[in-house]
Amino acid sequence: MRSTFASRGRSIALSVVGLAATAGLLAGCSSDGGSSTGGGSSDEVSYALPANATPNWLVPLATAGKMTTHNSSLIHALYEPLVAYDGSTGTVDRVATADIAKDITFADDDTSVTITLDDRTWSDGEPITSADVAFWFDLVKANKDVWGSYRAGSMPDLVSSVETPDDKTVVLTFDGAYNEEWLLASQLTLITPLPVHAWSITEDGGTPDPELAKTPEGAQAIWEYLISEGEDLSGYAGNPLFDTLSGPYGLESFSDSGRMTLQKNEDYDGEDAAHISTVNFLPFTSNDAEVAAVRSGDVDYGYVPTSELDNSAQYEDLGFDVVNWDGWAITYLPYNFNNPTMGPVYSQLYVRQALQQLIDQDTISDVIWHGAANPVYGPVPQDPDNKFLSDEQRENPYPFDPDAAKALLEENGWTLGADGVYVCETGADCGDGIADGQKLAITILSQSGSTETDNMFAEMKSTFEEAGVGVTIESAPLNTVLGSIPSCESDSPECTWELPYFGTAGSWYFPAYPTGEQLFSTGGGSNFGSYSDDEMDELIAGTLAAGDETAMQEYSSYGALNLPVMWVPNPVYQVSVIDSGLTGVEQDSMGNFHPQRWAWGE
Repeated sequence: MRSTFASRGRSIALSVVGLAATAGLLAGCSSDGGSSTGGGSSDEVSYALPANATPNWLVPLATAGKMTTHNSSLIHALYEPLVAYDGSTGTVDRVATADIAKDITFADDDTSVTITLDDRTWSDGEPITSADVAFWFDLVKANKDVWGSYRAGSMPDLVSSVETPDDKTVVLTFDGAYNEEWLLASQLTLITPLPVHAWSITEDGGTPDPELAKTPEGAQAIWEYLISEGEDLSGYAGNPLFDTLSGPYGLESFSDSGRMTLQKNEDYDGEDAAHISTVNFLPFTSNDAEVAAVRSGDVDYGYVPTSELDNSAQYEDLGFDVVNWDGWAITYLPYNFNNPTMGPVYSQLYVRQALQQLIDQDTISDVIWHGAANPVYGPVPQDPDNKFLSDEQRENPYPFDPDAAKALLEENGWTLGADGVYVCETGADCGDGIADGQKLAITILSQSGSTETDNMFAEMKSTFEEAGVGVTIESAPLNTVLGSIPSCESDSPECTWELPYFGTAGSWYFPAYPTGEQLFSTGGGSNFGSYSDDEMDELIAGTLAAGDETAMQEYSSYGALNLPVMWVPNPVYQVSVIDSGLTGVEQDSMGNFHPQRWAWGE
């Protein structure tokens, strides 16, 4: 057994206070593992993906718009990370059997860390070495401006040097002292060793050059090639890049529609080997289509809409367990603060306060989501309760109150127009950049494919319009929404988006230490709306440096009060329906699935 990590002679494991995974809710598994509702093979599983949420990225170098949880889960099945965390065991903690690090030792002053690698090989027989970790650093450092997980001052900026004293040892020296909990659970988890002996190329059929990435120009050329290959979905099947693997599965097939099949990697030599030989991932364009597939027996592991919770018995009669998959997540709509028309409006805190007071999160959670969603009041996951939450976030500083919202708008110069929509009154000071006659009319771009999501925004539209806020709702598949909301400047033609929603299964799943540097710090890699606030930046920096939960609570409080985004209820990741003969299906609260742990009747 390996310790989570060794640090100055002690072992430490991160456990989020009160975090209980849903594994305990699973019904007892039957012993007749020889049959499967999804096709009858005892060595095959068919897993249904959420509607309109299809895989579109398998290269383990994250770029903006490609960082969905299903992409991440599939990538981890092919390429194991240096350090792995998940929430499938009842707490969010390190799962050392699913990663490539053997020992992790921090220096006494927390300014460096020494990582010893497991004795592992790539699927082509070449050893996994410290050079593969250095290769990842070379690529990310030279291309950090387009790396989806980048935030100035975090990985890779905080690493001042990468040393490889031998094939199995990596020494990272930091530019200062940092919180070990944050480093381990949020930064080291970003690193995925990459096969430098196979991937240090810039064209199809090129001869690998392990020294090429050591120059910025070489690293950029390799990055451009790998990213272009990642974007060529039609070329995934048969792409030799996916022949060199470290994970328990390999890619068998991939279609543009999002259907893909993973095949057990027989050359895998880690501790998290696959039990099932073949796993099929099935895409669907609507909830109804997936429900039909579940009922017809084409799916072994999938989901049903939350509205079906009242009909659990019919699925149990078909041989399924029905389980809520709760997530370590928050759900929100980012404001585009650089939108040339509405950006100045959204930049006014009082406007954001008024809009937040028009969202009846309790009713939406209980009625529209049938109890399978929970209100969100701030930037830290709220369910279950945990040590990082502030009292301000727990208590909801902006409860549903349309009258208070209208009063707040009118106090700041807005009057109802003839069409019932608020307008900034001529001569009024509604805020910097807001022109006389500006209407308070918002446009929401919503993820399609979910009746509950559609109904939520229909309810919000009705409430907003009754209160004098105009609402236009557009919808598109998840990948289209994510591809339509680039961080942008106000004079850019692509900066016309306003309020996107990509949260039918939760908007953002956190690492074990749920800081906000990617989401809410100036220049954060997933700060879609270009939110920028000096105090927020300082508070986030504090969470990275401090060694106790006080800094996180201060960040939680400010995020709840300052409203960097529009908070809406956080749905469960999905209501899972799982063949009762399938084991190893403990739900990971971090939103990842782990197909290698599934088995029939074991």
